[in-house]
Amino acid sequence: MRKLLVATMLLALTGCLGMPQAVQPVKDFNLTKYLGKWYEIARLDHSFERGLTQVSAEYSLRSDGGVRVINRGFSAENQEWKEVEGKAYFVNDANEGYLKVSFFGPFYGSYVVFELEQKNYAYAFVSGPNNDYLWLLSRTATVNPEVIEKFKTRSQDLGFDIAQLIYVQQE
Repeated sequence: MRKLLVATMLLALTGCLGMPQAVQPVKDFNLTKYLGKWYEIARLDHSFERGLTQVSAEYSLRSDGGVRVINRGFSAENQEWKEVEGKAYFVNDANEGYLKVSFFGPFYGSYVVFELEQKNYAYAFVSGPNNDYLWLLSRTATVNPEVIEKFKTRSQDLGFDIAQLIYVQQE
């Protein structure tokens, strides 16, 4: 019984490190260029960001070679800022936009950069372990409508339900 429980737990943990079938992480990923502040432009809804506006993520290097992640957003309902710190590590190669991120102890989930503006890293399309997790991130609080259309088209082609997108208010 114990072996079955351990095997089930391991399967559940590694299952969170998958990615949607059609999604492929970007190659030639440059972590140094990716570090810094990103604004959340659009996302699919999920419990840990529900109701938050002015959402941003800040990435910096950790002393152990990983990435320090600070996610921050404003809860209008509670009239307060919410912030959580996590850590991320590359799953395969450091040149591939496929990381595992944890905000809750030993539990990791996928962070898959599947589209990235290459010149200045001005925007990124990111998914989680399945089609329920999707983000459009930008270096600026707003993006050109063309970027949003590209995000919607590409995401829909990959099987994401873009009708459920939330456009994040950034002030």
